[in-house]
Amino acid sequence: MDKQFVYGDIGGTKTILQLGEIRDGAVRELFTVHYHSYAYATFSGLLKDFLNQAGAAKIAHYPIAACFAVAGPVVAQQVRLTNLPWKINSIDITNEFSIPVVKLMNDFEAAALAIEMLSPDDLVTLQAGKAHAQAMRVVLGAGTGMGVAWLTWLEDRYFPLSTEAGHMDFAPTSRLQMSLLETLQNKFGHVSIERLLSGSGLTHIFNFLQINPAAFPGLARINLDEDSGAAITTLALTHRHPIAIKALDLFAEIYGAYAGNLALAGLCRNGVYIAGGIAPKIINILNSGGFMQAFRNKGRFSALMSEIPVHIITNPGISLLGARREVHNLLNIQN
Repeated sequence: MDKQFVYGDIGGTKTILQLGEIRDGAVRELFTVHYHSYAYATFSGLLKDFLNQAGAAKIAHYPIAACFAVAGPVVAQQVRLTNLPWKINSIDITNEFSIPVVKLMNDFEAAALAIEMLSPDDLVTLQAGKAHAQAMRVVLGAGTGMGVAWLTWLEDRYFPLSTEAGHMDFAPTSRLQMSLLETLQNKFGHVSIERLLSGSGLTHIFNFLQINPAAFPGLARINLDEDSGAAITTLALTHRHPIAIKALDLFAEIYGAYAGNLALAGLCRNGVYIAGGIAPKIINILNSGGFMQAFRNKGRFSALMSEIPVHIITNPGISLLGARREVHNLLNIQN
């Protein structure tokens, strides 16, 4: 009998759900729907719509398992999304939809789980380095927020460890960054790295640079929405707007320094993987020097930092891949 299962990537902006099955030992994708997350008051309502659509297409039987990668900290199989007013509980999903096995996992934990599934075409290498087999890895990425997960080797494979390291303190490394920190402290009090390394973070950097008009004479102030990272990227790359270019350069320097801190903290000699929605859109900026210079600039450990492989993940479905892999693992455990 074919085994059907549901898996998905649940984000603050968008959600992707897929129905798959195992037939003759092979995993096959059956049905996919892309959603705007904010269009639904609850995840339950969204999942109900998905299963109704799958049923209407005469595809779905009752799934026997589900795994959802979620943008937020998962505690005791419950999660409240960081950037969306949803609370999701795996037991509630089991009870409401009669799915026997349901697992929730952090979206970057899922992304880390999918690293082994990536092809060379899914990566852009910023630094080849010298990879050490079975050493620690870290996956991080700026998008709606900042996600981080470790990968540690146990027995015969890597296991992902979810974190909330995006809420660590921002650590400035230059006078300009110190001034940026002071400005944001006046506004927010505590300034986490996510306040800078996210779509809204890029907006904060741009607005900070607009404070001093003397630095950019002749430029009118631009009023932006809270999360205007995409608009700023377009201003920089298409219109060559000086403040937008400077904002992206500063964003890259902060990003590189933070990635380097994580690499040092875990001694991640088997790779640093940059995921998230922003990095693939600004590869040329990240590859222009500032990111890697800040990554390697660790004083007495700069030589070691030059040996750590650094890659940008260009596959936008990596968390979905990880959720798919995990639900497959769950089905194997059941057998």
